Amino acid sequence: MGARKGELSKGQNPQSFETEIRKKVHLDYLLYIPEDYETSGKSFPLLMFLHGAGERGNDLEKLKLHGPPMLVAKKGKSFPFIIVSPQCPEEGWWDKDIEILTLNALLDHIISQYRIDEDRVYLTGLSMGGHGTWRLAMEYPERFAAIAPICGGGNPQKAERIRHLPVWVFHGAKDTVVPLKRSEEMVEALEKLDADVRFTVYPDADHDSWSETYDNPELYQWFLEYKRRRNK
Repeated sequence: MGARKGELSKGQNPQSFETEIRKKVHLDYLLYIPEDYETSGKSFPLLMFLHGAGERGNDLEKLKLHGPPMLVAKKGKSFPFIIVSPQCPEEGWWDKDIEILTLNALLDHIISQYRIDEDRVYLTGLSMGGHGTWRLAMEYPERFAAIAPICGGGNPQKAERIRHLPVWVFHGAKDTVVPLKRSEEMVEALEKLDADVRFTVYPDADHDSWSETYDNPELYQWFLEYKRRRNK
């Protein structure tokens, strides 16, 4: 027990300190709403997309270079999801503590504002966003129904946290930016836990393993096969 106010404990004694610190955070994001949102009256799945390091900053147009935001903006693709695509601050990194807390708070905000089926919340990201996908899922494993990290990496020692999650991992065999081994070690850790994990390696791809992945309708069909499971 620590000394009372005004008292001194002689020598070196164990003490403890606890308080709550609040921090104001801000994220800009693109939000895609399906065409039938207003007329259907139903709840919709939610897909969060995390971009790579090159799209950081305060210009949302950058987010339209890759992934679902690009498919919507430049190819006119429609999706059966509500899609939230946040933009990481210039000096930020998706798998750092403050960004992880902010992303989780953003999910809370979107779910509170729109008709979201909370049992069908999906997560995907590329490169830096692939790292963020692993980390966010491991920090909040009960939140998601399935995840698809692309050319990222995570902490295989924490794979137990997401052993209940369906995971589809993508990577280019010739990637010189994020080595293929980063995905391999996560897949191996999940396989040892008998998790539901798929692994697609593009033998001729370098770092860009996301273009082919996000162009593939099978990815989105795969997401929709799953509803949230509880870790046991």
